[in-house]
Amino acid sequence: MKQTLRTLIRNVKSIKGNSLAEFATTTALMATLAATAAPKLSEMSEGAKAEKSRNELDKLVKQAGQFYQDTADIEGRGRFPGQDKYDHPVYGWDYNGGATGPQNHDDQILAQIIGDPGSNTAPTFTTYQGADAAQWLSVFGIANEDFPKPTEATLAPDDIAGTCPTCPGTGANEAGEVNASIHTDENGNYIAMSGHEEWLKLFGGEPLGSQYQDGHLVYQVVGGYGSGDDTYPPVLYVADIENASHFNNVLEP
Repeated sequence: MKQTLRTLIRNVKSIKGNSLAEFATTTALMATLAATAAPKLSEMSEGAKAEKSRNELDKLVKQAGQFYQDTADIEGRGRFPGQDKYDHPVYGWDYNGGATGPQNHDDQILAQIIGDPGSNTAPTFTTYQGADAAQWLSVFGIANEDFPKPTEATLAPDDIAGTCPTCPGTGANEAGEVNASIHTDENGNYIAMSGHEEWLKLFGGEPLGSQYQDGHLVYQVVGGYGSGDDTYPPVLYVADIENASHFNNVLEP
């Protein structure tokens, strides 16, 4: 019994706790790890948001491509959401019946999102607060309840349903036949839709949004031109106003 008690006391005495110096060293190491890991975690978070934003733009382009094909099959020529007709631009430059208008429009957009590498000119659309944003339209609407535009950003007014007399679904020939349109009601009657309504319909009423606090998904369309075999299709540009020079995509059929 005495021997057992001595052994127990000896074992208890041999158990050593951490010293104050050891505790301080461990705390310092933990603080150092936290300090060095924080920037990495932040970079990972920003990288994830950037990837997500680019994925959303890819989805816009994919759905717009399907819309273009559907309108080509039904209306006779393909167009993009917001276009009343294949040769009408959205937004900012008026169609003038030839290549000059569309080319100027295209040049303006490219200057904003990629600059001019040949002359070493940097892109200008690098922030949501810049004047360039005012030339772009909201994909799903400025005041969309799920993803409204940032308060401090100035965008172009939302596209409205067109009243073009020669556009699909409007006008009639001598036989009273109206050009077919992709938008009709249950009775086959033409429905005029705005650009953001067409975009929303493509996504089943579920809008996409930017991953950034000051971001917003926007678009422009350069009108096509020409006739017969000498026809040039419209071109779609989509971007995120967080920094359109970093987050953009294009679809040229």
